[in-house]
Amino acid sequence: MNVRTRFAPSPTGVLHLGSVRTALFCWLYARHEGGKFVLRIEDTDRQRSTQANVEAILDGLKWLGLDWDEGPIFQTARFGRYRDVIEEWLDEGKAYRCYCTKEELDALREAQMQAGERIRYDGRCRERRERRAGIDPVIRFCNPVEGEVVVNDCVRGRVAFENAQLDDLIIARADGTPTYNFAVIVDDFDMGITHVIRGDDHLNNTPRQMNMLAALGADLPIYAHLPMILGPDGAKLSKRHGAVDIREYRGLGYLPEAMLNYLVRLGWSHGDQELFSVSEMIELFDIADVNQSASTFNAEKLLWINQQHILTTPTDKLGVLLAPFLVAAGLEPAEGPNPADVAEAFHERAETLVHMAASARYCYEEFDTINPNLTKKFLRPVILEPMRAVRECLAALEDWNKGAIHDVIQKVAADYDLGFGKLGQPIRVAVTGGSVSPPIDVTVWLINQKRVVERLDKAIDMIEARVAGVS
Repeated sequence: MNVRTRFAPSPTGVLHLGSVRTALFCWLYARHEGGKFVLRIEDTDRQRSTQANVEAILDGLKWLGLDWDEGPIFQTARFGRYRDVIEEWLDEGKAYRCYCTKEELDALREAQMQAGERIRYDGRCRERRERRAGIDPVIRFCNPVEGEVVVNDCVRGRVAFENAQLDDLIIARADGTPTYNFAVIVDDFDMGITHVIRGDDHLNNTPRQMNMLAALGADLPIYAHLPMILGPDGAKLSKRHGAVDIREYRGLGYLPEAMLNYLVRLGWSHGDQELFSVSEMIELFDIADVNQSASTFNAEKLLWINQQHILTTPTDKLGVLLAPFLVAAGLEPAEGPNPADVAEAFHERAETLVHMAASARYCYEEFDTINPNLTKKFLRPVILEPMRAVRECLAALEDWNKGAIHDVIQKVAADYDLGFGKLGQPIRVAVTGGSVSPPIDVTVWLINQKRVVERLDKAIDMIEARVAGVS
């Protein structure tokens, strides 16, 4: 079988975690099977669909690397095809015009509720042939009234629906526009979709869609309905849990590979493995391995996975990704070290690219003050002479490199009978304004010679002031 999957978002909203996971599973299965991944934009809701949302969807997919083989295909460009199918079905008796008014349908619904019956359209217009003046009819599909529809779902297993419980679905509104469930089946048929992978909130639509596909004479696709993603409180995932525009995670400094790694584990597993490259996901993913139970979004787990991917991303690539975050932090990459060098130095501690950019701020701009607790603890009179010696040796270096810097600090520490760290920490406080940084020789090298000497001078002045105050 030539596998063909599709991701079919509606541009009534942007991409969030749930829809991205659906796209990912569709994409992975197609890639795993050597098939095709089709992108379809289901924009039949013309009032709520916006071009801004279309652009947000495309931008989000591109950032994640979920490339499509065909599309984007817009349903609004296919209205002629939908109308043709509706006319064929009307001629063949597979669909009919319904002239029921809203008031009549409301009364039917109320009567069914009072009687404790299932709320459904009762087919009263099925045999109607005469037009009803002043009413633009909707078009309904003639759903079979006997038998059952069996969905052999890859995730849920066998799920059966009685046709008697399914009403005659509206397939075209009074203004002629097709409805979601109808446009979907025509598209899946025309596009040769072999596997429909989507959220399990669509499961109840599936028997109706299967009946309509049968009316088209189509081979039925294989269905896989994915379990929900819940928030930490067990409620449906919402904005307060993290179900925001996926691009917000890009702005927060998450790597696309980390987002995919996290999302693939929401419902799928491969043994106890937690971390996957994209190529590993493609190689190992099988829709049959998706479990039935709902998954819970965990922001801390996502952050940990992002940190692990930062650790394993080549630093030249990481530097390219870091550069715009330095700019966003108000820093100018051209006025400091190469972002790739910063990435090499800071990647072991950074949880996100935003965190990395913030941590490296002292490499690009001056800081105003040093925490008084740090000056009291590390910039003490006893360290004055070693600091002066380090300052002079670093200022005299003709070749500014990590090895030479390390040798200077080590020699001065030995000359004054100090451990390397005992001298390194006061230097760190002096040149960074804080107590945490990459190894001191790397830190000093990144900041550059001129800035380091100037900052050491300020620290020495502070210590001398303290000595003068004591004396």
